[in-house]
Amino acid sequence: MSRFERWAVWSTSIATTLTGVVYLVMKYLLASDDPFAVVNHPWQPAVLKAHILVAPLLTFSIGLVALKHVWRHVQSGMREGRRSGMVALVTLGPMIGTGYLIQAITQESLLRAMALSHIGLGLLYALGLVAHHFSAGGQRAREGRTGHRRSRRGRQRQGRRRHRVEQGGATAA
Repeated sequence: MSRFERWAVWSTSIATTLTGVVYLVMKYLLASDDPFAVVNHPWQPAVLKAHILVAPLLTFSIGLVALKHVWRHVQSGMREGRRSGMVALVTLGPMIGTGYLIQAITQESLLRAMALSHIGLGLLYALGLVAHHFSAGGQRAREGRTGHRRSRRGRQRQGRRRHRVEQGGATAA
């Protein structure tokens, strides 16, 4: 996974999770002093809008890494981080679906069920992603892959130099 892809997944995941948790607190845990208030906090509508705007970016970033990272690791049989990665991945579809349905459903009991499902799935996704980071090696694994890529590039450069020398060309230091 490239640095940009990692940044995209983590930044959108953090932004979506934070806006979702802040909205959850504002909607369900705060109470307004005004008995006629529609919202429990003045920032509640803005936080909901931020959540709705950043969530599609999360969907896009996961799609960005689906083939290059997820599918490649599934096909290769890599065991490190598979369970936590699958938890994060499997929760995404229902989480996206319930998030969409919350915007479309008007029946109160069904809306409540969708909201509770969305909250649970969102928290499970966030926990799965954090667990995946640590179980798949995180920084340590990236450093190992970076070292492997650097040594491979060095061998490629040496091969090109050797080829130029054999062809009678000049070598670059």
